[in-house]
Amino acid sequence: MSADITVPDLSGKLAVVTGAASGVGSVLAARLAAANAEVIMPVRNRGKGEAAIAKIKQRSPYASVSLRELDLSSLSSVAALGATLRAEDRPIHFLINNAGVMTPPNRESTADGFELQFGANHLGHFALVAHLLPLLRAGRARVTSQLSVAANENAINWDDVHWKRSYHPRHAYSQSKIALGLFGLELDQRSQSAGWGITSNLAHPGVAPTNLLAARPELGRPRDTLGVRAIRLLSRVGVLNTVESAALPALFAATSPDATGGRLYGPGGFQHLSGAPAEQPLYAPLRSRDDAGRAWQISEELTGVLR
Repeated sequence: MSADITVPDLSGKLAVVTGAASGVGSVLAARLAAANAEVIMPVRNRGKGEAAIAKIKQRSPYASVSLRELDLSSLSSVAALGATLRAEDRPIHFLINNAGVMTPPNRESTADGFELQFGANHLGHFALVAHLLPLLRAGRARVTSQLSVAANENAINWDDVHWKRSYHPRHAYSQSKIALGLFGLELDQRSQSAGWGITSNLAHPGVAPTNLLAARPELGRPRDTLGVRAIRLLSRVGVLNTVESAALPALFAATSPDATGGRLYGPGGFQHLSGAPAEQPLYAPLRSRDDAGRAWQISEELTGVLR
């Protein structure tokens, strides 16, 4: 029997989920909507977003789900979404920073000149939280940032965070997820100190057959990697998570009354690669408060927000 959790009734709550057009994000949006939350899905590809909503409506005909435009690799796009939602002036109760890009073989840049993974996975979400801060405070929100097992590898390349000198796809991906994790932890600390009322925690999905390693010609990956083919096989035979079970840690971190701020939640099975969600020790690269403060400061300088 596959793992699952019970999501409390979320009637009257507003949730925002990035990366909800496919994969784990679409499962998160569907589960939140099924629990009666209103779900906003900021997407880059409107066609994929509309297809995701159609699937959600098949499962939950009365679900309240809607699209907004967002490209996390563009700070102007992030700011525009922030302005749109602030104009709507509704408290946000859940924000799941789920969207991400993984290991383009060659160094790619965002619209603002940042290395793509650092810019989209971390800086885009950092800026998004900044622009939505009044709404998150009004909703006493739970902010959950989606990491990866890669956040337990490597380190932040402090001397060259944009990897201009010696780009390494996996190391740059690890850095982006470490930075996002440090931000999530620092957000919880700052909220406690300043009385913002925001609770911030972390999750990771284990390993599952999502599209992160699938063919992405626009990123220089013309075909599926061997890694994603192996993951699909191991998922089918029950060794690794399915996309549905991979969503459970973030769903638990965002909605469970047993989940708290400043903690990491992931699959509780063998090597934390699959199984029901459970609290896990913080990865070693996430344990330094000095690093968290340094990552926050760099992110402020690069994005020009929260200063």
